[in-house]
Amino acid sequence: EKMSKSMYNVVNPDLICETYGADTLRLYEMFLGPVEQSKPWDTNGIDGVNRFLKKFWRLFFNGDDFAVTDEKASAEELKALHKLIGKEEGDIETFSFNTTVSSFMITVNDLTAMKCHKREILEPLTILISPFCPHIAEELWEMLGHNETITYAHFPDFIPSLAADDDITYPV
Repeated sequence: EKMSKSMYNVVNPDLICETYGADTLRLYEMFLGPVEQSKPWDTNGIDGVNRFLKKFWRLFFNGDDFAVTDEKASAEELKALHKLIGKEEGDIETFSFNTTVSSFMITVNDLTAMKCHKREILEPLTILISPFCPHIAEELWEMLGHNETITYAHFPDFIPSLAADDDITYPV
């Protein structure tokens, strides 16, 4: 049986890399869904992943200026970071990369809302994103003042108490 040409959606990954960069393509592929499942290819999602990476990049800058500070992180910022560390640890074990990417998006939105430019948060965040976006991570790692590749950086330790939600007691 013949299939019409319109049934095929051929997308050259080289064109995506030229337009958006290799990290956007990598992250998009991981974001599509569980590794073991087949997924429909839809290039519309690439724009969203690219916007996320630009937002992630902007955490390190104030306008055009590199703006990472040595200011101490707040409990709220540490909570966002450690929730992500715990999520990524578990997801990598089960190859659930798509849920890690979703958690990254939530964390970056939260940190953006907090106007976080703190090294204590952004340095481990860069390590966390490096398996997904190695080119961006390597560039930011160098900007953070490191001379050795991020590949050798220690994966951040998960501290459950920092990720814990506050307990609230409701009288009944």
